[in-house]
Amino acid sequence: MDPEPQQQLTVNQCIEQIAQKLASANLHYGHGAIDAQSEALWIISKQLNLNPIEALDHLEDTISEDQQQNASAVADTRISTRKPLAYILGEAWLMGVPFYCSEQSIVPRSWIAELIVNGSLEPWLTANGKALDLCAGNGSLAILLALSRPDIHVSACDISMPALAIAARNLDRHSLNSQVELLDGDLWDALPKPNEDNLFDLIICNPPYVNATSMAALPAEYQAEPKLALAGGDDGMDLIRRIITYAPDYLSERGAILIEIGNEYENFKKAFPQTPVIWMGASAGEEQVLLIQAEDLR
Repeated sequence: MDPEPQQQLTVNQCIEQIAQKLASANLHYGHGAIDAQSEALWIISKQLNLNPIEALDHLEDTISEDQQQNASAVADTRISTRKPLAYILGEAWLMGVPFYCSEQSIVPRSWIAELIVNGSLEPWLTANGKALDLCAGNGSLAILLALSRPDIHVSACDISMPALAIAARNLDRHSLNSQVELLDGDLWDALPKPNEDNLFDLIICNPPYVNATSMAALPAEYQAEPKLALAGGDDGMDLIRRIITYAPDYLSERGAILIEIGNEYENFKKAFPQTPVIWMGASAGEEQVLLIQAEDLR
């Protein structure tokens, strides 16, 4: 007797099925999806060759048996490896924009992305100006900045050549090679010596800032990412000290530097008690991203 065919499910039913499987596995989230339901949507949308938002318009469509099986296999891999889903699928989404993703770089995510897209940084982005993404990783923030302001030139630098290789792929994907320049080096060492012709109106930076105690307690999903992209020393401020010390040399007169510090507010205040800071509100709260104007660094 032939086996009975697998029940034909709708997209929504398959999402629920995958979500239940993920939810029962004690996974950790935060790499582009906030919970099991979000990751299930992401898994199914990939099978449908849609972005996750588009998939929401197809919830009542039926999904093929092959797509069901492929989705279930992805969920099984997610559970067995505890790797971020972005690494398994080779793709991540940030503010609705797709990026190639691999274990060579941190998964694209940053509250700075919100500020780029919602226009909060416009006062520091002059027409035909220059911006820098310091610690650019896979290039996602530099790309969002370039897409939001086609009239500016963006430089993006990182110490990791493997991460820059992913950034180069993402520049190709979004046809931004003429607008975004990739530079290899350790923070400011990646740049030419500053002069009046190569100063930046805005520097954005999502540096390694996780303190040593928090690094030791990270779940497996975060341990799968390059330590180089996360670890910020005992108090999380090792790189940020170097960044703030030399930032004024690279900023235009009315420029500013924007830095993400995540949950390191108390450590930042201890390290920089006298530095005038503008806290830029994001969805995660009021104390995760800060802006310092050039005049307050000199």
